[in-house]
Amino acid sequence: MSHLISVIMPVKNAAHYLEECMDSLLNQTYSNWELIAINDHSEDNSIQILQHYVKKDARIKYLENKGSGIIEALRLALHHSKGDFISRMDADDIMPANKLALLYELLETKGKGYIATGKVKYFCEDGVSDGFLKYEQWLNEIIDNENHWEEIYKECVIASPAWLIHREDLINCEAFEPNAYPEDYDLVFRFYKNKLKVASTKEIVHLWRDHKERISRNHEHYKANTFFVLKLRYFFELERDKHRSLVIWGAGPKGKIMAKLLNEMQEDFNWVSNNPNKHGKNIYDQILKDFAAILKMNRPQVLITVAQRNAKEEIVSFFEKHGLKAKEDYYFFS
Repeated sequence: MSHLISVIMPVKNAAHYLEECMDSLLNQTYSNWELIAINDHSEDNSIQILQHYVKKDARIKYLENKGSGIIEALRLALHHSKGDFISRMDADDIMPANKLALLYELLETKGKGYIATGKVKYFCEDGVSDGFLKYEQWLNEIIDNENHWEEIYKECVIASPAWLIHREDLINCEAFEPNAYPEDYDLVFRFYKNKLKVASTKEIVHLWRDHKERISRNHEHYKANTFFVLKLRYFFELERDKHRSLVIWGAGPKGKIMAKLLNEMQEDFNWVSNNPNKHGKNIYDQILKDFAAILKMNRPQVLITVAQRNAKEEIVSFFEKHGLKAKEDYYFFS
């Protein structure tokens, strides 16, 4: 007998895309689901569309967000959900017809203590931007390599609308309890913190729409600085050893963001670069050093902000040559 899957979905001015999203849910091959949609103060006709689908299918419910924003909408939806399994959906995206079936089969095979996910594909009427195409490729490579937690400090390693989890596991992770943005990345860090394992299918389970009104494109909660604040908070909670030296490797824009944040946190750190033109320069009261200085430091923990693929390969080669290990001695943050 199949279990009930609760799909929780915030809705904010999504009228232009909402019908296509709702129809993709109705077309699921897995039929034992409910949708808890939360209208987050929409100013278009999203409410009328939701009301139409509520009358059309008894599995669909919608409520008004008493608070404001995605997190409070998700929190309210979870509170009113009844399923043994929980998934998230975004109101401007599309589900492949076999999405719930694929993810449910994974979790039924693995049991509790797992989160199920799969590949994603971006689409856009005007063409998908290079940045999103690279993110799609990176996410799908992680699926192929099955190395989600090795990549956790780079970017959000599980797409926010592309997962299914046992209700008990989600509650144990205190999902949506803090008002911590970006909320999808914070939740994935909570999965990691609670030592959940990832079960993944190599099939596409989510069609992700790119458009200029997308919240992740425009809201201050999703700016680069916010991502680094979140990454550093979890790094200091889960990985940081105060008895070891702390090092930033890389003096580009992301390295400078990290240095500024560490200064604000009043954390001592060293700063190195593989660019000889920057050695000896004073930035934010830190003198940049040659990366070879790492070898003279006290068992350093190195936070790498270098983004270029060829530079990353050289950095990994350097660490391996000197017996230093990923996710123990060095961490990629971009």
